[in-house]
Amino acid sequence: MFQIGDTLISDEIFSEEFVCNLTKCKGICCVEGESGAPLDEDELAILDDIYEDIKPFLRPEGIEAIEQQGRYVRDLDGDWTTPLVKGKECTYVIFDKNGIAKCGIEKAWENGATDFKKPISCHLYPVRLKEYEKFTAVNYHSWSICSDACVLGKELGVNVAHFVKDALIRKFGQEWYDDLMAAEIEYKKLNKK
Repeated sequence: MFQIGDTLISDEIFSEEFVCNLTKCKGICCVEGESGAPLDEDELAILDDIYEDIKPFLRPEGIEAIEQQGRYVRDLDGDWTTPLVKGKECTYVIFDKNGIAKCGIEKAWENGATDFKKPISCHLYPVRLKEYEKFTAVNYHSWSICSDACVLGKELGVNVAHFVKDALIRKFGQEWYDDLMAAEIEYKKLNKK
């Protein structure tokens, strides 16, 4: 574990290899799980503001669930998350012609309907953040349904830090990411095989 500013970063960010393989997993991470995608407090107002803009990109089942439950809900731990459709997929999920789960918010963003790409927790995955009073923990989240992503990451030689580069910059800024890359060099020196 190492520190950049007020973040503590797990070594697994460098040691684990990961590249989403949607042709294999079909986006199952947006369907499986006990609750929806984690949401930052500031994302709640964003979802309220953009809902009418993204609504045309959502499935009727998702719209119905949002209208029944709200645009966000609290999970069993009291954290804000996206609602689920009948206890399954995220309400904001859409499926492409190949049955691959994708983000309806991101589809709206791709079409210029909003400038909000998607919740940061989704953009960062498989990185999960945990906020503490004095620091933010930046950890790799290992989930068996992502085993194909680990295989592809290993084949391509892409670690987690590089796979989620854009999301890490979005969350923490370019300077932080530059510091992360400097830390990676030190990590590799210390862990030569």
